[in-house]
Amino acid sequence: MSRTICVANQKGGVGKTTTSINLAAALANSGHKTLLVDMDPQCNASSGVGQHPVKQHPLISDVPIANSIRTAQTHHGSIDPYDVLPGSRSFLDADMLAGSSAPNVDLVVKHLADGGKAYDYVLIDCPPSLGQLTRAALSVSNEVLMPIQCEYFAMEGLAKMISVIKSVMLERPGQLTFGGILLTMYDQSLELTSEVDREVRDFFGEIVFDTVVPRDVKVTESPSHGLSVLDYAPRSRGSRAYTELCMEVLERD
Repeated sequence: MSRTICVANQKGGVGKTTTSINLAAALANSGHKTLLVDMDPQCNASSGVGQHPVKQHPLISDVPIANSIRTAQTHHGSIDPYDVLPGSRSFLDADMLAGSSAPNVDLVVKHLADGGKAYDYVLIDCPPSLGQLTRAALSVSNEVLMPIQCEYFAMEGLAKMISVIKSVMLERPGQLTFGGILLTMYDQSLELTSEVDREVRDFFGEIVFDTVVPRDVKVTESPSHGLSVLDYAPRSRGSRAYTELCMEVLERD
């Protein structure tokens, strides 16, 4: 059965797109057919895997999304390939995707539900917002994964994000679960990191992944090469962290 994971946080700069890309690569490399969906108008998930944004977003087209799916860029033979549904930077598309009208949202949900059936895992990279676009992604997902940066404002806005998640859970009982919270940009030499780690784990408990993603220059460099860190620097700390995260995600199936 396909698992659709929505990677979301209303706060920007927390490693949401980085996590979407690298978890998709790790899942594919573990032998699972994986699709990465770029729903952020910034289209960083698309460019981060070597794909150009498209003129019209496939999720608001009348054409099945299978016609728009591309293969993420990898070094030949280095890791298993995975698919990507590119995003669009069109202002009109962004308005339609984020619009509140039922037909737009229903079309997004239908495309994601129908197109995702061919995959073991579908990862949706959402924009940093609590708008209709994020709600549409949540409504078609089985799980939500929330990256949190290890900084002073880590808990800021979490209550609103969790409120939106709970409202979607009530709308679709039994479909959406809280997949987990991931601590990113982790620097164990900083006292603040330890404080954030302790505070998040004390409050959320087992929902927080054991894996933490360290600050690693290889993780930040890899998107500029259109590659996941598993492909760009397979022996790096970041690559190891996302591989370990993948193992945790698989264990929670």
